[in-house]
Amino acid sequence: MTTALAAPAADAPAARAAAAVTDARTRALLEGPIASTLLRLAAPGVAVMLLQAGVGTMDGVFVGWLGAEALAGVSLVYPLLMLMQTMSAGGMGGGIASAVARALGGGRREDADRLAAHGLLIALAMGALFTVTLLAGGPAVYRALGGHGAALDAALAYSRVLFGGAAVFWLFNSLASVIRGTGRMLLPAGVMAGASVLYLLLSPALVMGWGPLPRLGVAGAATASVTAFGAGTLVLAAHLLSAGSLVRLRPAGFRPRAALFGEILRVGAPGALNTVFTNLTVVLLTGLVGPFGIHALAGYGMGARLEYIQIPIVFGVGSALVAMVGTNVGAGRIARAERVAWVGAGLAGAITTAIGLTFAVFPHVWLGLFTTEPAVLETGTAYLRIVGPFYGFFGVGLALYFASQGAGRLAWPLLAGFLRLVVAATGGWLATRWLGGGPSSVFVAIAVALVVMGVMVAIPIKAGAWRRGRAASRS
Repeated sequence: MTTALAAPAADAPAARAAAAVTDARTRALLEGPIASTLLRLAAPGVAVMLLQAGVGTMDGVFVGWLGAEALAGVSLVYPLLMLMQTMSAGGMGGGIASAVARALGGGRREDADRLAAHGLLIALAMGALFTVTLLAGGPAVYRALGGHGAALDAALAYSRVLFGGAAVFWLFNSLASVIRGTGRMLLPAGVMAGASVLYLLLSPALVMGWGPLPRLGVAGAATASVTAFGAGTLVLAAHLLSAGSLVRLRPAGFRPRAALFGEILRVGAPGALNTVFTNLTVVLLTGLVGPFGIHALAGYGMGARLEYIQIPIVFGVGSALVAMVGTNVGAGRIARAERVAWVGAGLAGAITTAIGLTFAVFPHVWLGLFTTEPAVLETGTAYLRIVGPFYGFFGVGLALYFASQGAGRLAWPLLAGFLRLVVAATGGWLATRWLGGGPSSVFVAIAVALVVMGVMVAIPIKAGAWRRGRAASRS
């Protein structure tokens, strides 16, 4: 057993880089006890993401006040909203955090500063892409998913405001990712908590028109979200421009460098593609459930919302994994990085299993927050009882995906995400269109796909996928 920062002779450059690290926070990621350090890093993120999950729940509650058509309309938009959120925070944001963490782990402080600025340029470009694409193509997408009448009108009203402000969400998540890459989790968590509270104050007032505020209906929920994230963006930017930040934005003298864009995109682009697979799965399954009627669509939407809400909860663990795994990989400590990944996967699996089993046994505790309509409750209950017991596989697979971002090795997680899409969509299509099954047959396909996803990420990491092409360090 070597000392905390020692490495084998074959990895002497990594050892020298690690020895050059002087920041106490970075050294803790390299030296600290794995379980307690990971829990310390993850705790603020998990806590605030539980709050965010509550916000996501209340969003459905507020919209539910407007009726089943409004709920169905928001259900059509929700997969695309979550695509943007998961792509900007967990996909490209993971690429930014991973690049910053590896730079700090390797003793490259100036590169870490430059990577922050390059990440923001990527965020602005992606925000513009989402705005243009979904303002122009959103109506066709929602119609293809089965939206019509009042449900389609609600989807369009919600979507125009939300994606009109897409750059706000991208900037917020990218700035937060830079800070998380330094191993500082409490600040972005606190800002997210503040934004969530602001949203909870604004959303019902704008949806229903309380006091002097106008009644905006479903557009009010979107307006509140853009406003809250915009305020949070300003706070995060102010921190990264200050002298107290470990990594700083330095606009003066900034010059784009292809190599630094590449360092972010080699992790962020596959990560973003993986979020496309995740959200496209829900989009396609929404299209399969849509022909069974508006109540089935609303019921599936409320069930799938619980799955989506677990993503930010696991992200609380995952952001800690990106920073801790990335820093150790940057310092050449692959064996320690692997142990960090398994501890994080176990924690995420325990959380998601508990959530799934709880609402599989008591589905109306969840569904009753949104509606009392029997037809909606019937579909939502079927979803939770079939899919809920398998959420643990989802949590393990998602946590190991974040860990793989930190390691800069995303081939297997990307394949696992694609296979999940194929199994769920193909199985659901065969069950409903060929065998004549109902929505429950789609839910069976979803459950099988979650198992495939978790197993396909875990086995390669256990077999040493991160070690190939690298000299593994001892610890």
